[in-house]
Amino acid sequence: MGFTGLARWLDAPTNGLQLITDNIQRNHNGVYRGKWYLTVKSFRSQLGQIPGLQIPAERVMCTLTMNDKVFVLLDDPLAPSRRDPIDFQPTHYHHTFLTLSPPGALEQLLTQSKAPWIPVRQSASTQKGQQTSGPNLVIDGHVFHIGNDWIVRVGNVILAGGAIKGMILEAEYLPLPTLHSPIPDGTSELLSNLLISVLPNFKDAKTLAITLSDAQWEDFEADRDEEDKWAEQKVEKSEKEPSDDVYSYGDEEDPTVARKNDWTGVERDRRSAYLIIGFLRTETIL
Repeated sequence: MGFTGLARWLDAPTNGLQLITDNIQRNHNGVYRGKWYLTVKSFRSQLGQIPGLQIPAERVMCTLTMNDKVFVLLDDPLAPSRRDPIDFQPTHYHHTFLTLSPPGALEQLLTQSKAPWIPVRQSASTQKGQQTSGPNLVIDGHVFHIGNDWIVRVGNVILAGGAIKGMILEAEYLPLPTLHSPIPDGTSELLSNLLISVLPNFKDAKTLAITLSDAQWEDFEADRDEEDKWAEQKVEKSEKEPSDDVYSYGDEEDPTVARKNDWTGVERDRRSAYLIIGFLRTETIL
């Protein structure tokens, strides 16, 4: 897995997926590798309905299911943010981001614990008289390989009623687990150029980059357990075996050791999921 960039095509036509597919296969020699399918759900808290308990603002929870994992973003407007000057250790912050597996574990936990959360959208269950949570939207599309360096994912954003609300594109550059950009928002010119090249040539197309700089991500992840930090991923110099390389001075970083900003493994999926959830929320379609 490598460094990833995302973009949103807001006014994509209903045949936009086919147009991009044709462009990738004809002009980039892209090879179809499978289906890209994400489901996004939102839940709202019912704490305000408890008699005698007044809640100025309710909590909101959004989930994104990707393969065998669910990424959960919990928004508590009453909790402090990580940038607030506080003299105590809060139980949680304004935003909490979790990774869970298997996909159905969260809803099973909410049901068994009778937690005060209800899905924003419910669908009929196969069992009579029961309701299950349905997705607010799905991202349905394709995965392509372009050469040995690129993975491109493109999909329609489909609302619960079936309406298509534009598209999301994701480009993953495999040779690099991270890419330091001189642009403050973390936008990569390399990935931006690739994403632009796979888009059809539409005049006045409304496209936006979905970005998150390393500094913003580090601040967001500031409260994660120490075992997830770079300090525990780094190999101590004292434990390294001496090198026989006459050009080695012993102070070089091991390129095989993962860094905290690397877009690898579940960390790549976490950042991608967070970007997608956050951007869709700004569009108020969650």
